[in-house]
Amino acid sequence: MAIGWNYAGFVLLVVFLLEAADFCDGGVTSSFVRTANISADMPLDSDVFQVPSGYNAPQQVHITQGDYEGNAVLVSWTTPDEPGSNTVLYWAENSKTKSHAEGIVITYKYFNYTSGFIHHCTIKNLKFEAKYYYEVGIGNTTRQFWFVTPPRSGLDVPYTFGVIGDLGQTYDSNRTLTHYVLSPIKGQTLFFVGDLSYADDYPFHDNVRWDTWGRFIERSAGYQPWIWTAGNHEIDFAPDIGETKTFKPYKNRYHVPFKASASTSPLWYSIKRASAYIIVLSSYSAYAKSTPQYKWLFNELPKVNRTETPWLIVLMHCPLYNSYIHHYMEGETMRVVYEAWFVEYKVDVVFAGHVHAYERSERISNIAYNIVNGNCTPIPNESAPVYITVGDGGNLEGLATGMTEPQPSYSAYREASFGHGILDIKNRTHAYFGWNRNEDTYAVEADSVWLRNRYWTSSEESYIVSS
Repeated sequence: MAIGWNYAGFVLLVVFLLEAADFCDGGVTSSFVRTANISADMPLDSDVFQVPSGYNAPQQVHITQGDYEGNAVLVSWTTPDEPGSNTVLYWAENSKTKSHAEGIVITYKYFNYTSGFIHHCTIKNLKFEAKYYYEVGIGNTTRQFWFVTPPRSGLDVPYTFGVIGDLGQTYDSNRTLTHYVLSPIKGQTLFFVGDLSYADDYPFHDNVRWDTWGRFIERSAGYQPWIWTAGNHEIDFAPDIGETKTFKPYKNRYHVPFKASASTSPLWYSIKRASAYIIVLSSYSAYAKSTPQYKWLFNELPKVNRTETPWLIVLMHCPLYNSYIHHYMEGETMRVVYEAWFVEYKVDVVFAGHVHAYERSERISNIAYNIVNGNCTPIPNESAPVYITVGDGGNLEGLATGMTEPQPSYSAYREASFGHGILDIKNRTHAYFGWNRNEDTYAVEADSVWLRNRYWTSSEESYIVSS
């Protein structure tokens, strides 16, 4: 009898372990191991931080989308010595007619730091899919840049986005940005998913590191829009030194067109760009029921017209799904609040940062739970988005290398390395995403996936083909 019971118990144990393995077995955990996980910030005299020559020369030039529709550009720059000119001079390629737009100038103080004169100017009513040159500064210290406006929104409009997060200003940060700029597949606009300069890692939140970071990214951000998302390193709440106003440096330096989407805060907003509808959320602002962000998103999602902008993309900083030990389940409360909406409105992809590594999920959801049924396990759901974490820009805090084991079923691919992503939208139904690992001298596409649009693909036909 004892033998029979032991055999039955053994069988039950095997069945249990097989079922557990079926749930727990995830996708691929990369075997790639970097030789160094932490990189120091580049010194202040690095060439990538070089101050432009000339008295009061404009610096830290960067652009973002300036309106809701995509035919305006918001130009920002800083002059160090005096306000100078608030005017942006601009003209279309091959045109002799030059126009000008007037902006504003602001300054701020943070502890013992006083900013330069920060300019913000919106160029409006531009032609779609056109190249423009623009000039900032005055007298002998003007500087010239250019940008290309997106195509008008439409069903089968191809467009390419870069994706970077948690960049900082280390030697690895420089490799990430260099690889992005030199990528064979050129991003036309960059999604930046939070944690910019890491100035708050310095004593007294040294805002000089905001200035160096602005000069560092100028080689890209001066020529193509960076779509901004705020992260935890932008909070800059430091009551011990008298700084109690959150997001002060970020809000002064990086303006966004939040009012165009009826948002009440620059920390959450939406824009249309080519065939994509982009919603930016704030992981570090109140988001529960009845908060301003909740109410805004509740009203915003029904406005999305998938026959005009077929791809629905959400940007945030803290990932809702994360199988790394670092920041594990930090996004759980936001997931509980918003995940059902992401499934209902068939969000295609959610990009996040925060975790200093790369991870891509399967299409899964965890929205069936109520206090009685106990259904609290992520399950496959073809109406759910793919969640992609790209918090691997290269900042001075280093990589998140610890992973939960075994790899959970919702995790399709994960790798603790630095890099950037490229989202290449082909048409209304297909987009290609590739994640490029930074190696010493070149970028390697270490993970890629074909995405099929959630709205334009029926559940019977939808699939993801990974390569």
